[in-house]
Amino acid sequence: MKASNQHAVRRMIQEWLMEDIGTGDVTTDSVVPRETQAKAIIHAKQEGVLAGVEVAQWVFHEVDPSISFRALMQDGDPLRVGDIIAEAEGSARSLLLGERLALNLLQRMSGIATKSRRFAEAVEGLPVRVVDTRKTTPGHRLLEKYAVRVGGAHNHRFGLYDAVMIKDNHIKAAGGIEAAVQAARAAIPHTMKIEVEVEQAHEVEQALQAGADIIMLDNMPLADMRAAVARIREQAPHVVIEASGGVTLDTVRAIAETGVDVISAGGLTASVSTLDISLDLNERKERRI
Repeated sequence: MKASNQHAVRRMIQEWLMEDIGTGDVTTDSVVPRETQAKAIIHAKQEGVLAGVEVAQWVFHEVDPSISFRALMQDGDPLRVGDIIAEAEGSARSLLLGERLALNLLQRMSGIATKSRRFAEAVEGLPVRVVDTRKTTPGHRLLEKYAVRVGGAHNHRFGLYDAVMIKDNHIKAAGGIEAAVQAARAAIPHTMKIEVEVEQAHEVEQALQAGADIIMLDNMPLADMRAAVARIREQAPHVVIEASGGVTLDTVRAIAETGVDVISAGGLTASVSTLDISLDLNERKERRI
């Protein structure tokens, strides 16, 4: 993760800890003596792909810089049930303060990395990229898009500011595809590309005539998508072709086989099951076969 992103995440961790701890952990402060020391064992209870180890470390160090954190696995590693991901030693109170946030982030990020890995494997051998979308948890986009990359998929634009994507409502508001593309071209730097979302064959033609750099085929039946790809390749082979809309593990390879360059799947981040990861004090869980 880039240094600038690391600083941003660590600032957010401070806010997330404050949200959870508030004025103090009344349970831990009541029942755990201040001087108690402990070792926390973080381990996997489900198979998948690991993401977020360093982020978990930042959580514990934000709670208590004296905590010793030792990562035994790295982001991108495959997880098996019982694998020990990391160990943290120090004040039992501090470990319990950071436990929930560290696990929440590890579980969510690992769930995204696991799903991203499955999508990447589903299109293996084909010249296509599976990418995420802006369908991320507010405040967690940096981490979720990082987890997508850990899993082996790729990132689409990060936000509204780093690429032009003209969608159906933009087209309606601008008065058509050509008008929207012309307005965007006049307003943006020459280094920025313009993507246009289309749903029907006549819109593909309009996007080509307007000079779109990227054409997104949205929710098209496979037969229509193949025809659109052939038409774009014939008329403008430099144009990048993206497919989107309702992409699942069951459909992604068939979509890739139409010849598109990119497949965007909101499900990489929007509908993800967290991975089951646990933390135990002073207890090492043995791997179960």
